Amino acid sequence: MALERIFRDVSKLSFDYIPEKLVHREADLKSLFTIFQTVVSHDLPQRAFITGSVGTGKTALSKRFCLDFKAFASGKGKPVDFVTVNCRQRSTENAALLKILMHFDSNFPDRGFSTPEMLEVLRRHLGQRGLHLFVVLDEADVLLKKSGSDLVYSLSRLDEERLSPKGRLSLIMISQKWALDMLDPAALSTFKRSNTVELGKYTQGQLYDILKVRADLAVQPGAVGDDVLELISDIASEWGDARYAIELLERAGVLAQEADQDAIEAEQVRAAKADTYSVVTESKLEALEMHELLALLAAARVLRKGAFTTTGDVEKTYAAACEEYGEKPRGHTQFWEYLNALGASGLLETKASGKGTSGRTTVISLPDIPAGELAAQIEGMLGKK
Repeated sequence: MALERIFRDVSKLSFDYIPEKLVHREADLKSLFTIFQTVVSHDLPQRAFITGSVGTGKTALSKRFCLDFKAFASGKGKPVDFVTVNCRQRSTENAALLKILMHFDSNFPDRGFSTPEMLEVLRRHLGQRGLHLFVVLDEADVLLKKSGSDLVYSLSRLDEERLSPKGRLSLIMISQKWALDMLDPAALSTFKRSNTVELGKYTQGQLYDILKVRADLAVQPGAVGDDVLELISDIASEWGDARYAIELLERAGVLAQEADQDAIEAEQVRAAKADTYSVVTESKLEALEMHELLALLAAARVLRKGAFTTTGDVEKTYAAACEEYGEKPRGHTQFWEYLNALGASGLLETKASGKGTSGRTTVISLPDIPAGELAAQIEGMLGKK
């Protein structure tokens, strides 16, 4: 079969796969080990914050760290375990705590326990097992925005009521946004700002190295050439997004399979880009706040009628969109900041007007995204909110 001629183990291209070695994140992994070394050396828990844009490896870094630290601690006679909570899926205190408790008891009831009672059950589990637990709150900003800082504070202070000086729980928060500013003063006091690992976007060369490692694991020898990997890394470097690069490789391989080929060609990469742009867009849209979404929706609606538009036209449509969704429009200065943020994320292209345009204004366009499809995607998301 063509599939066997292209892939040797397609699971190695899954977002859930955590490589034994994270290419170009070795220094960040070392930073986390430095932060949490006191867990083993002095039984002292720590808190850390990992931040970075989409596809910079935040989740993979946290999982690789937890796996490696667990093995390291075991070698020192220190029992360590970890649990990851996706706060987009579990955005309330009780839902997040339930995920943590189900790590120890898969049949723990999903109702009937208050937050203090669930925290006490967690204390008992850790005490009975003599275990140090790492709790990873992935996309923590969603939890903080919806439910506030109380859970972060409670988990950080879990050991205070115990007579034993040994700490049982360390906390890692992950967010695309600078979530520390979302903590109230009490919760923020439990975090050292120096315990922050900020992941930059990958360069084209770094993306090529990541793809090379994944291709060696997932693709048959000779089924993908360096030129194809360079093309994929060049496309993905616009966003510095390793997830996008890996997804392009997988999709191009599937297209080569469907064409009954023995190797992936550049044409399949180009077709894969056309197939996958909406997935990249969706991951970026999920990170936006309500009014950023409304501003982008306004731009998409105006741009259905032409290739370019102006700030003024988009701002008028933004006001109408706010009324449609029951929101009060923000002022011009705040709206301008939304446009700048959307431009920085690559969802919009903005530039100063040139010759032929009276006065000074900003010209807005969409890069590689059909305006009608983008508008429909945002409307679908806002409908869920």
